[in-house]
Amino acid sequence: MASDLEKNRRRMKQLLEKPGNGNCADCGAADPEWASYTLGVFMCHSCSGLHRNIAQISKVKSVLLDPWSSSEVEFMDSVGNNAAKAKYEQIVPAFYYQPTHKDCTLLRDQWIRAKYERKEFLCVEMQEPYSAGYREGFLWKRGRDNGQYLSRKFILSEREGVLKYFNKHDAREPKAIMKINSVNATFQPTKIGTPHGLQITYLKDNSTRNIFVYHEDGKEMVDWFNAIRAARFHYLQVAFPGALISDLLPKLTRNYIKEGYMEKTGPKHTEGFKKRWFTMDDRRLMYFKDPLDAYARGEVFVGGKENNYTVLPGLPPGIQGYHWQFGITIVTPDRKFLFACETEADQKDWIAAFQTVINRPMLPQEYAVEAYFKHKP
Repeated sequence: MASDLEKNRRRMKQLLEKPGNGNCADCGAADPEWASYTLGVFMCHSCSGLHRNIAQISKVKSVLLDPWSSSEVEFMDSVGNNAAKAKYEQIVPAFYYQPTHKDCTLLRDQWIRAKYERKEFLCVEMQEPYSAGYREGFLWKRGRDNGQYLSRKFILSEREGVLKYFNKHDAREPKAIMKINSVNATFQPTKIGTPHGLQITYLKDNSTRNIFVYHEDGKEMVDWFNAIRAARFHYLQVAFPGALISDLLPKLTRNYIKEGYMEKTGPKHTEGFKKRWFTMDDRRLMYFKDPLDAYARGEVFVGGKENNYTVLPGLPPGIQGYHWQFGITIVTPDRKFLFACETEADQKDWIAAFQTVINRPMLPQEYAVEAYFKHKP
């Protein structure tokens, strides 16, 4: 009997070497060591935990540690990740966000449920909540001044090219109108303090405005996220008619390059350094007194090296007033911006983030943004 179990375990290990099986079926992480013996897919340890949420559909075991029967091995051999993908991901819309192992639990959980539990990608009618071009509903929104979450009505309209919300349920006029051309959405469970927390940003008078929302129902929240991505996708297709879909997809929504605390000083470099929360969003480096502030206290444009932007470790000689020891200087064509980090690891991470942006050539539309920053009062 032991030899049968051993033989089956060896066969299971061999199946991991078949094309498609070397990465998690759901998030793409390398070297999966778990499998669903009811769906026939191999997955990583993290996604195996999410499969347990749909135990009526997916039963999981460890490839290396659990016993496998011959019939289970035969089933795993007959399906595998590529065949399961062909079955459960037949019609995933181009704009639909397919999470990776780096994404939050909510996105990965809902992707797994959408595929295997709701079978959303076998039938386009199932995709109506985020594909229709119009969506309305209520979300809990964080109050700008008091930090309380209140129920607010949101409407997304592709035809109008806007996302808007209303302070009163029967209000005729929206409290805010966010143009689709500048809207971004990114899940921020840690920062917001709820697993379903979404940060939505938009430009108002060319300055970034944040709103923080959530909904108790995970599907509802991910449907809103993908509806925003759909609206952005269709807007960009019109704005850039010749563009390849693969070029548009990274522009639908973006995660921040880096966030965290640093100290900063003012333009004269004589004031004391103050601790601020920084967000690097594409080429905009924004700083806030509190991570959940609605508006940035200031924004710095970080251009390309061919336009005389550089980042240097350390601070210029003679600078005083900082508490944290690990300095960073960003040199722009007009002035130097000085920051200090708490640890050397933070300093290295921030410099690497700035360097990524500086090394990237500037796009034509980014010159217009740079010009706005230069002439900002």
